[in-house]
Amino acid sequence: MLFTDSIAALSSGHLPSGVAIVRISGPHVRFALETIAGALPQPRRAHYGPLTAPDARKIDQALTLFFPGPQSFTGEDCGEFHVHGGRAVVATLLAEIGKLPGFRQAEAGEFTRRAFLNGKMDLLEAEALADLINSETEAQRQFAVMNSAGAQSELYLAWRKRLIHARAMIEAEMDFADESDVPGSVSTQVWDDVRLLITEIGRHVDGYSKAEMIRDGFDVVILGAPNAGKSSLLNALVRREAAIVTDEPGTTRDLVEAILDIDGLKVRITDTAGLREPAGKVEAIGIERAKERAKVADLVLFLQDMSAPDDLPIPADASVIMIGTKLDRMKSEDADQLYALTISTLDGEGIDRLIEIIGERAAAAIGQRGDVLPSRLRHVELLNNAREYLDAALSAPDALLELKAENLRLASDRIGKLSGAVDVEDLLDVIFSQFCIGK
Repeated sequence: MLFTDSIAALSSGHLPSGVAIVRISGPHVRFALETIAGALPQPRRAHYGPLTAPDARKIDQALTLFFPGPQSFTGEDCGEFHVHGGRAVVATLLAEIGKLPGFRQAEAGEFTRRAFLNGKMDLLEAEALADLINSETEAQRQFAVMNSAGAQSELYLAWRKRLIHARAMIEAEMDFADESDVPGSVSTQVWDDVRLLITEIGRHVDGYSKAEMIRDGFDVVILGAPNAGKSSLLNALVRREAAIVTDEPGTTRDLVEAILDIDGLKVRITDTAGLREPAGKVEAIGIERAKERAKVADLVLFLQDMSAPDDLPIPADASVIMIGTKLDRMKSEDADQLYALTISTLDGEGIDRLIEIIGERAAAAIGQRGDVLPSRLRHVELLNNAREYLDAALSAPDALLELKAENLRLASDRIGKLSGAVDVEDLLDVIFSQFCIGK
C-alpha cells in the first residue's frame, strides 16, 4: 500500500535523555534526509554530520540512517535522526521536518499500522510488538518475543489451512460426486479432523487465563481482621511504604495495590479493609470491596493475629493460605499449627518464605512459559465464534452439504480475522491506538 504523505515522530523514550531518535517514513524521506543531513546516507549505514534547517541554521551534530523500502520496518522509505536528547533539540528538528512538503506528525501506532498495511507483519505480530514495548517482567518479555516471532500466527494459519482443505473436500464432493478421484467418505476424512480442531481450539482458549496472568499479573489479595497486619505485610513484600500503618483499627478503607516481580513473573498484591462488624458507612464500603476482590483473586493471604486470634470465617470460594502474624509476640512453640505459615513483619521472619510460596503458586498457575496462548480477549471471542460455526457444521444434516460448507467458511473467516487475513478495518483504530506515538 502506497501512502502519499510522510510521517515523523520521536520514537525513543521520555526527554531529556542522552540520545533521542526521531523516525520518519513515507515517500518524502529521501528529500528530508538530503535537505536536513546534507546528503542521502548509504542504506543501513550510519552517517555522522551536522543537521541543518533549510535556512542554514544548525540544529545538531548527529547520526543519520536511511532504510529504503520495502526492506524497512514500515515497508516504505524510512529514516532516523539520532540526536542529543534535549527537548529543544527534538522540538526544533520535528518542527523543521514538519515544514517540509508532504510531512506531518505521526499518530499513535502509525508506523506499526503502515507496517501491517504494507504486509511487513500481521495483526498478531503487531499486538505482540505492543506487548513487548509494554513488558515489565521476564515472563512478559518472553511471551511477547515468542508471539512477535510468529508463534501465534503459525498456529492460527495451520488451523485455517485445515478448514480450507475441509471446505474444498466437501465442495468437491458436492460438485464432482460421480468422479472416481474424489473421496466419497467426507465423514472420515473431514469431520474427524473438524472434531479434533474443535478440541484443539477449546484447549487453546482455556489458556487465556494464563495469558492474562502473564500480562496483567498473578492476583494476590491480603484479607483479615483490622490490625491483623495486612498493610504491614504489603509494605514488607514490596519493601516500601505502600500503605499507611497505624495502631488504629480500620486505617485501610479502600483497595491498595502494589506490583511485585517474583522470578520474572508479575504479581499484583492488594491490601484491603479489615473485615469486621459493625463498621461505619465508608468502612463498610471498603469491606464489601475487599470481599468482592477476594472472590476473583488467584490467591488469598488470610491473615490472623496470633496474639489476639479472631473467629472470622475463611473464604470458601477462593484459593487461601492461612498465615499467622505477629510471630515476634509469640514463642515459636506457641505458633498455631493450623497456619500454613507464620510471619513477623517487624523482624522479617517468614517473609522470604512467603514470597517463595507466592512465586511457586504463580508459576504453577501460569504453567509452561513457552506455550502458545491467546493474548487478547478479541482472540478468545473470534476463536469461540469459530468453534460455534464448527459445531454447527457438524450438527447440520448430512444431506445439507452446502450448509456444512458455509459454516466451515464462516469458521475459517473468524480465524483469518485473528491475523488480519480477512477484513478487519473496524479493529485497526482500536489496536494501533494502544501504541505510543513513535511506534
